[in-house]
Amino acid sequence: MNKIAVIIPAFNEALSIGYVIEAVPNQVHEIIIVDNNSTDITKDIAKDKGATVLFEPKKGYGHACLKGIDYLAKDPPDIVVFLDGDYSDFPEDLVSIIAPIVNKDARFVIGNRAKNLREKGSLTPQQIFGNALACFLMRILYKGTFTDLGPFRAIGWEDLLLLEMQDKTYGWTIEMQLKVLRKKIPYIEIPVRYRKRIGVSKVSGTITGTLMAGCKILTWIGKFYFSKWK
Repeated sequence: MNKIAVIIPAFNEALSIGYVIEAVPNQVHEIIIVDNNSTDITKDIAKDKGATVLFEPKKGYGHACLKGIDYLAKDPPDIVVFLDGDYSDFPEDLVSIIAPIVNKDARFVIGNRAKNLREKGSLTPQQIFGNALACFLMRILYKGTFTDLGPFRAIGWEDLLLLEMQDKTYGWTIEMQLKVLRKKIPYIEIPVRYRKRIGVSKVSGTITGTLMAGCKILTWIGKFYFSKWK
C-alpha cells in the first residue's frame, strides 16, 4: 500500500472546496488544504470536511505548495498529488494519475487536460496559447514531450525532494517540469477531464494575472536553460 497525500492550495474557494474534498478518492491518506490568506470561510469548510488545514499568509501558489511540503516532511508519504481547489479538476481522476507511479511505469505524472475531455470554455484562449508555447519551448530547448502545464499532478516523495522546488508564485508548475526534464525523471501524461472552475480565477481571470503568469513561465524556461542546476 502506498501512502498518498494531496496538497490543495486554496485562496477564497469557499464555494468549491467542499466539493473538491468530497470527491477525493478514499485511498488518499491525508488531504491538506493550504489556506493562502483567504478572506472567506474556506478554512472552516475544509475543516468540517475532515481535511488538514494549514495557513500560509504569503500569497502565491508556490508559497502554498511549499507550506504543504514542509508539513509532510514530518511524516513523509510515498506519493504527493497536487490539484486545484476550484473544482476544475476531477479529483476522482486521481486514481489514474497515481497509477503509473504505483505500477513503477513513471515517477512523475501530469494530468493532460485533453481537448476531447475538457468542458468548452474551461481554458481561456490565452491559457491554451500559453500552454502550447511553453510546451513547444520545452521541446526545442529541453527535448521534452509535455503537452500541458496542468496543475493536477503526482510525484514520488523522494523525487519531489530532488527537485528542490523554490518558486513562490506563478512559476511553480513550469519549474517542476523543467527540473523533471533536467533530472531525467521518467514521466508520463495521463488524459484527464477538466471543467469550468467555480468562481473567478485569480490568474487567468484578470489581464494582470495572465500577463504576470505568462512572463514568469517564459522567464523560467529561458533562465533555467542557462542555469547550472543539475
